[in-house]
Amino acid sequence: MKIHSTAIIHSGAEIGRDVEIGPFSVIGQHVEISDGNIIKNNVTITGNTSIAEKNVFYPYSVIGSEPQDFKYKGEDTKLKIGSNNIIRECITVNTGTEKGGGVTVIGDNNFFMACSHIAHDCIINNNVLLANGVLLGGHVKVENFAKLMGYAAIQPFATIGQYSYVGGLTRIVQDVPPYMIVEGNPAKVRQVNTIGLERSGFSQELILAIKDAFKQLFRSETLNRNQILTKLENQENQLPEIRVLIDFFRDVDKGKSGRQRESLRPV
Repeated sequence: MKIHSTAIIHSGAEIGRDVEIGPFSVIGQHVEISDGNIIKNNVTITGNTSIAEKNVFYPYSVIGSEPQDFKYKGEDTKLKIGSNNIIRECITVNTGTEKGGGVTVIGDNNFFMACSHIAHDCIINNNVLLANGVLLGGHVKVENFAKLMGYAAIQPFATIGQYSYVGGLTRIVQDVPPYMIVEGNPAKVRQVNTIGLERSGFSQELILAIKDAFKQLFRSETLNRNQILTKLENQENQLPEIRVLIDFFRDVDKGKSGRQRESLRPV
């Protein structure tokens, strides 16, 4: 364990093996840091925060700070971070709120570029990319392998579907479908994220099936969305990825304003 002499670590913090903590970093009382983490200089980790193995925290990131929410009144809420995440300069991550479930969750193998913000009660799965300046409102969910480009801003309670791509400077006010490219102002589903799927190892056969579903869902001039979903559900030898798309659009209808997680909004 390499801890710089100027680092300030509360006696109540739990620090694992082979952890590096750089100059002028501050670790709070209720922080748990597992083995192999690298915390560079001028990092603040506070709140009721637990961090799994082998993450890297870059200077001036503030991790586990209180929610920026008027409803928060000092409740004991949490932040949980998985393994092998890269958290670059000036990232801010807040703990959860009591009415939002009490915990913000970050999975594994994510890459958060400088100046991004992850608000209270967000859920970020695995292998997600947030480019510089991405802003996630409270209660946002980002699914596996999604990529959000610079300065994209995400409405609270929105879901970003797996393997999707959100273009830079895009304002997202509704859920983003899996496998799709969404960009522009107002944001629109443009096409299938073909390059992203290819890079992730999707076969050409599978990509063509997703493209066919895209054409039916977004280009049909004769059927409404419910009819298209029913048609897709009744196809023989349905692929799991098409099932994901069907379930996504069925779930959106459970929420409000095109956001499935609005059904979780506290009364």
